Amino acid sequence: MSEMKQLPMREEVPVALTWDLTTIFTTEAAFEESFKEVQTLIPELLALKGTLHQGAAAFLKALEFILTVSQQLEKLYVYSHLKNDQDTANATYQALYARCGTLLAQVSEAMSWFEPELLTLSDEEILGYLAEEPKLSLYRHYVEQIIANRAHVLPEEQEALLAGAGEIFRGPSTTFSVLNNADLEFPVIEGEEGEKVQLSHGLYGQLLESTNRRVREEAFKGIYQVYRQFRNTFATTLSTNVKSHNFNAKIRQYDSARAAALSNNHIPEAVYDQLVQVVNENLPLLHRYMALRKRLLQVEELHTYDLYTPLLGEAPIRYTYEESVAKAKEALQPMGPEYLAVVEAAFNDRWIDVVENKGKRSGAYSSGAYDTNPYILMNWHDTLDQLFTLVHEMGHSVHSYFTRNNQPYVYGDYSIFLAEIASTTNENLLTEYLLKTESDPKVRAYILNHYLDGFKGTVFRQTQFAEFEHFMHEEEAKGTPLTSEFLSEHYGALNQKYYGPALTIDEEISLEWARIPHFYYNYYVYQYSTGFSAASALADKILAQEPGSLDNYLTYLKSGSSDYPIEVMKKAGVDMTQATYLREAMQVFENRLNELEALVDQLID
Repeated sequence: MSEMKQLPMREEVPVALTWDLTTIFTTEAAFEESFKEVQTLIPELLALKGTLHQGAAAFLKALEFILTVSQQLEKLYVYSHLKNDQDTANATYQALYARCGTLLAQVSEAMSWFEPELLTLSDEEILGYLAEEPKLSLYRHYVEQIIANRAHVLPEEQEALLAGAGEIFRGPSTTFSVLNNADLEFPVIEGEEGEKVQLSHGLYGQLLESTNRRVREEAFKGIYQVYRQFRNTFATTLSTNVKSHNFNAKIRQYDSARAAALSNNHIPEAVYDQLVQVVNENLPLLHRYMALRKRLLQVEELHTYDLYTPLLGEAPIRYTYEESVAKAKEALQPMGPEYLAVVEAAFNDRWIDVVENKGKRSGAYSSGAYDTNPYILMNWHDTLDQLFTLVHEMGHSVHSYFTRNNQPYVYGDYSIFLAEIASTTNENLLTEYLLKTESDPKVRAYILNHYLDGFKGTVFRQTQFAEFEHFMHEEEAKGTPLTSEFLSEHYGALNQKYYGPALTIDEEISLEWARIPHFYYNYYVYQYSTGFSAASALADKILAQEPGSLDNYLTYLKSGSSDYPIEVMKKAGVDMTQATYLREAMQVFENRLNELEALVDQLID
């Protein structure tokens, strides 16, 4: 075994590879000054309570003051979380982050009266305000979003009761999280070198990618051995969580929990149903991919623990960070000069915290506030995955940059429904670029496999989750007890439907519902699938240089929340109320599957 590489301390990382947070606050004293200012504004927020009925001018004053405080608070909070994430062991930044969390709670409480009080006014009064005061025209969409769901807002006393019970409603999710992350003890298994390995959530994913089948099988069976022991407890937490969604939907007079969840972003339920329908129609493509995986792995039976190991052994390509920067710039050329100028700024102006250091938060993300750069956190390793992660997070950051530089603060953010489209469009462009520039059959096969695995995990797998999530809510609404036996029976059948005859049924996978935190997120996961599919359609339009496609895409990036997500996507060139974009994405999957199958024949011969 190779000698373990020691991570550098934060202060040992070259400055050029760290993000520059002095553009947010030049000194700690400047941070403290802003922090104290927000604290002094809390009494003024409370003093505005009860003024909305006093006319358009009073309404404008309250709205703008709340937005101003929110904007200043957001900047403080983002600065503290970025500082904390760069070295989570630093006690100074731990304290800074904690203080900002407390301030956030205090300010949120001080402005919580606004929406309930706004809804004590009639639509006529509110629209009258908008007509009377020209400065309120900017906020029309924001206000209309609030009053659009008036029919589902309860009387003030009942709203107060529900708000007070919020922690109780979150109880099942909290209990799941504590049990899943803190209390479960997983077994020790034998690693690739014969060493003892303590199973954990993080290590499980890595072990399933092992090229040693014994290790994969032991990890898989070891994890589910523990979930089987607690299956009835997990069924209780999940069932209670579903009950709370259905209860809230019922008392707010929604037709279903799904209708309630999708109403937040005004997404038609047909978008959800179309996704499930089109994915189900195209399951034979996933079945073909599973058959190809079985053939390449040369196994008599393909098991669930064989679905994540690399098909082609060690990666035939890897890139340093410097090489990846060059590749990213080249791959994103179809986005045009306006987009590329922002990419250059990200690389040149230290928006990116590149390397892993001791205490640094794991993973990768894009973050920032309206008044900051859209920063990117990475933990760099020289792999193809990291190159894809870089362009993915760059997609988020450029989206944030364009939104904040083209929208006022009130519309300076965007929903998760839109977020993943910007990042995954970049991934599609990178895949196409690599396929155009790499001629080695083994390298091309590796890139195609990377794409197909990503599609499998994001479109097929997340739609499987979405289908099961809706099934649970519908069954509970009918009065069906969601026991562990009932959930396992139906999840196992659904899993077999998705992966097809090439996959040998593993009893353990019927318990997968017990370990998926997304089932507690309330109709969240479908957006991964719709976003990936929309991104595929948009990337194809841009690469084909369809007239207006790039301008339409940039319009989407600049729109923020100035319109409903479905309408923003129509401006981008994708009508997500129609199934066309889903079928186009499936066609790309099929084309790349065809090519990989042909390459496999070539490589095996």
